[in-house]
Amino acid sequence: MIGFLHTRAPEGYLPYLSAFHKALGDAGFVEGRTLAVEYRWANGQYDRLPEMAADLVARKVNVLVAGGGEPSPLAAKAATSTVPIVFVMGSDPVKAGLVASYNRPGGNVTGINILTDLLEPKRLGLLHELVPQATTIGYLFNPRFASAEIQLRDVREAARALALIIRAVPVSTEQEIDRAFEMIAQERRLALAVGADPFLDTQRDRMIELAARHAVPTTYQFREHAAAGGLMSYGIDLYDVWRQVGLYTVRLLKGEKPTELPVQQPTKFELVINLKTARALGLEVPPTLLSRADEVIE
Repeated sequence: MIGFLHTRAPEGYLPYLSAFHKALGDAGFVEGRTLAVEYRWANGQYDRLPEMAADLVARKVNVLVAGGGEPSPLAAKAATSTVPIVFVMGSDPVKAGLVASYNRPGGNVTGINILTDLLEPKRLGLLHELVPQATTIGYLFNPRFASAEIQLRDVREAARALALIIRAVPVSTEQEIDRAFEMIAQERRLALAVGADPFLDTQRDRMIELAARHAVPTTYQFREHAAAGGLMSYGIDLYDVWRQVGLYTVRLLKGEKPTELPVQQPTKFELVINLKTARALGLEVPPTLLSRADEVIE
């Protein structure tokens, strides 16, 4: 049995799980036939994770998959020191105390660092390239997220190098997101970068609708945002990441130990630009940026 713990909501995330299940299925582990999976989704409410993790451990799962940023694997590790854990997170697992090192994780934990924290400055640079007239960049972040402080620090450092002003806007509820976009819309020469955070990911459709309503050029971390109508995204290929998680889960189910599986990092990154949204905002995408895009949505 697999325990599946995630910070996000299942809506909008289930397509990525197809890659996870395909990797399992190719090895003969088919949910409902040769395998049971217990799912727990926190819907962006991080305080629910410890209880969910403890419940999965109590059900005697063979492997615990913990995704959606630092809070989930930390809750999983706190719940068990024996059940093998495969994590997906964007911050450094060594600094978080989850593993001893990338090559020799030690203990019962291994997984994939998807580098979302390190990509925040890159997303800021791409937004500046797309909207050079924006001298101030709003930065939407969730102060309840473990990596928020580090992300904000890196974004501010990158902004100084680009001679930009960062207006940090903390949000941790739907109402605060609504107010943030209203405030940002009142500013001139302003664009918006949305921080990498699972709670904010659960608010994808809300933020895309607000960005369109208030005509705010906004960039996000995953392809799903641009595909749903967001202006631009830059980040890892989640389908490939979850395929790798499936492969690691298979190896653990077959008896390998987490100590034998080094922590991985993605090598594939995607720049996606939604031209339809750009036109609606009255933006002309520079040819140099278009030529570097992995996907352009017309």
